[in-house]
Amino acid sequence: MPTICFFEIPANDIEKMRKFYSELFNWRIEKDENQTEYEYWMIDTAALSCRDGIKGAIEKRQDPQQKIIIWISVPSVEEYSNKIEKLGGKVFVSKTAVVGMGYYAYCLDPENNYFAIWEPNENAE
Repeated sequence: MPTICFFEIPANDIEKMRKFYSELFNWRIEKDENQTEYEYWMIDTAALSCRDGIKGAIEKRQDPQQKIIIWISVPSVEEYSNKIEKLGGKVFVSKTAVVGMGYYAYCLDPENNYFAIWEPNENAE
């Protein structure tokens, strides 16, 4: 079943947002040293009770209109892109590869809320 697998929080001031969320929720937030194109900080939300948490990130805001985005894991970006369009949503960034990790598409629901779909695939090129 598709499920929320990731989220991204855009920030003008990453340090301010890192401090806010780490102090508010006790999340571990560490810079992703593998990301060289722009600042990207990984968030670990694992609960104190040892339950797995949803992973996330804080990234440098790319656009003044950029919002928090949730990522939903699906078995096929193509299949779910078609479903989104049929149900009145929009795919505004079509299937895109993240080499060696998977594929994503950025979407809008019928009320223009942003979300992304993610298809894990180690063979993505």
